[in-house]
Amino acid sequence: MATPLSYLGVELSRPKVAFFELSSCEGCQLQLLNNEASLLDFLSLVEVVQFREAMTEKRDDYQIAFVEGSVTRSDQVARLVEIRQRAKVLVAFGSCACFGGVNQLKNRFADSDWVKREVYGSFPIDTDTVRPLRAVVPVDLEIYGCPVKKEDVERIVTDLVLGKTVCHPKYPVCMDCKANENICLFDLGEPCLGPITRGGCDAWCPNNRLGCWGCRGPAEVANVAELQRIMTEHGFSAETMLDRLECFGGFGAYTEELATMVRNERGGT
Repeated sequence: MATPLSYLGVELSRPKVAFFELSSCEGCQLQLLNNEASLLDFLSLVEVVQFREAMTEKRDDYQIAFVEGSVTRSDQVARLVEIRQRAKVLVAFGSCACFGGVNQLKNRFADSDWVKREVYGSFPIDTDTVRPLRAVVPVDLEIYGCPVKKEDVERIVTDLVLGKTVCHPKYPVCMDCKANENICLFDLGEPCLGPITRGGCDAWCPNNRLGCWGCRGPAEVANVAELQRIMTEHGFSAETMLDRLECFGGFGAYTEELATMVRNERGGT
């Protein structure tokens, strides 16, 4: 018989959880399986009843649903609505679920039929405007990242099991960078969204000398105008900054003015 789960002497129940994917690469789900060192400890917190990447059995009596991927088809809308009806807690799992992710880049093209022809040719395909989960159903919690960071997920799931308030970092990635004593990538000639992107990823990309692309969305206070000044000061164009801001969809509220500037730089095209 398994030892009852307890915290400070109080017995806790293991919530039943399920993992689902919509339009995605499924990399966020795979992150949970990548670090075998803590996998068993993580699994001891919950009872997994459905997880296609890891098990063949499946049940629908879940309490918490982790949904990866963005919504791009009508059948996915129906599936997501059903998941929402069954789950007490629905978690948007990763950047695609939270913001639309890389998938939402196709939304920049006004002619969706042209996009289909360019990508699929004459092959019939059902694909529509890309939306994050919260545009379709109420979402209780979002876990950011592309992919999510396993340690971040473990912390959040632990808080859920213990009934604690889940708190996301409010500081930007630059704080993680400074803590890791990294050289600022602007000084190395690399553009970076670290000053305005939500931290908590341990500066995953800058640690490897790659500028941040904003996969975790905006920090609590995102001074986009100041970042634009920094970008210009280091010789990067408005288009370079816009490409990064639009990549994962988290900065949609900040891009309209910059997009207008880019169009003006191109001569209104």
